[in-house]
Amino acid sequence: MSKGNDPPVVRVTGDGGGRTVRETAMNNLGSTIDPEDVVAADAAAREFVQRHRDDDPVAAPVDEIGRALVVVIDDRAAHGERPSPLGPLVRELLAEAGFHVDATVTVPGDEIEIRNAVNTAVIGGIDLVVSVGGVGVGARDVAPEATEPLLDRRLRGIEEAVRSSGLAAGATDGGLSRGLAGLSGQTLVVNIASSRAAVRDGMATVAPLAKYVIESISEF
Repeated sequence: MSKGNDPPVVRVTGDGGGRTVRETAMNNLGSTIDPEDVVAADAAAREFVQRHRDDDPVAAPVDEIGRALVVVIDDRAAHGERPSPLGPLVRELLAEAGFHVDATVTVPGDEIEIRNAVNTAVIGGIDLVVSVGGVGVGARDVAPEATEPLLDRRLRGIEEAVRSSGLAAGATDGGLSRGLAGLSGQTLVVNIASSRAAVRDGMATVAPLAKYVIESISEF
């Protein structure tokens, strides 16, 4: 037999029509909870859980390091002959490193086209521009020539780090890259090679160095 201070007991039963009915025995009175009260209580509980989840520092989003732009240098992709998988790959790697990628731009191996893409990012206040491709020894590999006039300061340490890590990782095009790195205004510009191995290794090398450079610039 229920005592006078027993808590309500809620059970779920069928009403014969396939619906669910919430019933309760409150103390020994056998009264029924209003379904609208149950819905309101459920909503309040969900709101409480969500509010405390949002306040949880572990669940809070990580602050972004800065804004980035990806410039893919690929003649065939630029002319619509095939899509390039490099843009999505670099975008993903940058996002994992904490960058917000504003856009991915595909241009042909042409100095003016490359320079315009990079310069547009600089004017737009982008923190990091990563160009992919055009750093080899072919006639259309002109990314360094397009980039150099835009740089106010060369950062040869980043250039050498990318080449050294590329060789160590077995990415030959990364190790032999003529790619440049430097500052154009307050924008860091880095050229990397276009093989998947060179991209993955290059981004793993560039990301922490870019973070350091961007944070150093923001201090002034």
